[in-house]
Amino acid sequence: MTVVIDTNSLLSLVRYYLPFDKNSVLFDFIKSKIQSGEIIIIDKVLEECTYNSKGIVLKKLDYLADKSFLKKYKIPYKTGTLIAPSPAKFLRQIDNQFVNTIVRKQSKLTDVEYENQKNHFLENADMKLIILCLNLKRDSIFTDVILVTEETEVSNDNKLFKKIPAICKELSIETLTLPELLEKYDDIFVEFK
Repeated sequence: MTVVIDTNSLLSLVRYYLPFDKNSVLFDFIKSKIQSGEIIIIDKVLEECTYNSKGIVLKKLDYLADKSFLKKYKIPYKTGTLIAPSPAKFLRQIDNQFVNTIVRKQSKLTDVEYENQKNHFLENADMKLIILCLNLKRDSIFTDVILVTEETEVSNDNKLFKKIPAICKELSIETLTLPELLEKYDDIFVEFK
């Protein structure tokens, strides 16, 4: 199983789980999964972790701020040259399936404004996570590719593009929340007292 994790899931991990992890069981488990490459952190997510919530993720998961650790385990995954399989098809999907058509109509964006927002969307962490999952799924060595996100499929924030779970559903990429992911692992037992 290969897991690609988003910023909000890492934020949830450090805010809501690690304070109860008195023996560092969960801390060490996540670290080992990152070291082995089973959990992938992309450059855009690591960048977001530096400025979201005053950098709490990098403070609590201090190995993600350790340059020698990052270099040794080739973290983060570089997404600068990452493109979707079948790029033309993918761009059509953005325009037809991933856009919130109601929001687009209400916002009365010109074609140029829409293209600017689409280009920005293609470069953000969420889309890079999705594109990475598509590439990992395409490679036959990865059987189960899971994108971990705390987002819900329902769009209630009036954003131009749909949320991660809705896009992943269209692309047949499995999404899980952090608790659902932890439940899948047989090699960890976390008990809260």
